[in-house]
Amino acid sequence: MNPIVRIPPRNADLGDGLLVRRTLPNREQRTIGAWCFLDHAGPVQFEPGKGLHVGAHPHIGLQTFTWLIEGEVLHRDSLGNEQLIRPGQVNLMTAGHGIAHTEDSLRDGERLHAAQLWIALPPEDQDCDPAFAHYPDLPQWREGGAELTLLAGRYRQRSAPARIHSPLVGIDIACDTTSALTLELDPGFEYGLMPLVGDATIDGDTIRTDELAYLGRGRRDLNLALPAGARALLLGGEPFEQPVLVWWNFVGFDKADIAQAQAAWEERDARFGTVGDGRARRLVAPPIPWQNGG
Repeated sequence: MNPIVRIPPRNADLGDGLLVRRTLPNREQRTIGAWCFLDHAGPVQFEPGKGLHVGAHPHIGLQTFTWLIEGEVLHRDSLGNEQLIRPGQVNLMTAGHGIAHTEDSLRDGERLHAAQLWIALPPEDQDCDPAFAHYPDLPQWREGGAELTLLAGRYRQRSAPARIHSPLVGIDIACDTTSALTLELDPGFEYGLMPLVGDATIDGDTIRTDELAYLGRGRRDLNLALPAGARALLLGGEPFEQPVLVWWNFVGFDKADIAQAQAAWEERDARFGTVGDGRARRLVAPPIPWQNGG
């Protein structure tokens, strides 16, 4: 059995008092299967007049996967979709060849708790048409004193409704009492577990809140213990054969594709369309590090 690799989070400031803890990608482990990005936002109580306000920004080559635990967030995108997401629901946006979107708190001064994840599209689907889907109902069950929600993929006889392009799984584990459970794992998947609230114990080892425990491949089960009130996220998937590139809001397998996408965004090319009436603040991409041969 592979030893647990502990990956500490790093903070990213999204403004208005919202600090997120980011554990994917990182130097030790860039991806977990097709999962290539993980931000944990909150729980936070915004001050009056403040909230989540992410300006218009582009994506290619990925699916954005929003899992909302507390609060209400309004999604708008360049396909014309406008969707409010509430606790226990998932928004899945497939960027493919290119899409732009914004994310805003429905009302300022309220609480927010969410996990924002990205799923890298496999090479054959990188250039697919963009799409958006909202999933208000997900498979749920109780086990070992915990309530489990299947966010994506398959687990035992259950299947999540989200349309995913790679073999993977995502499970939210929430506890109202002290819980101990054994989860079945696919030995062909690599896995990671991140406690969102409270610490978790894996095979007797304590994993701290917001610390990502990378479990590697080859495991057939996971012995997990959580205190009352805790919450954790289990991610797993079949690794890609080639490394995934993540730069700013772009995901791909070729540096030239990412550079072309960034240039298209900077030039306001029609590839990414317009969000709403076009008045939303546009995010500015940082310089690409390999533009000068790096």
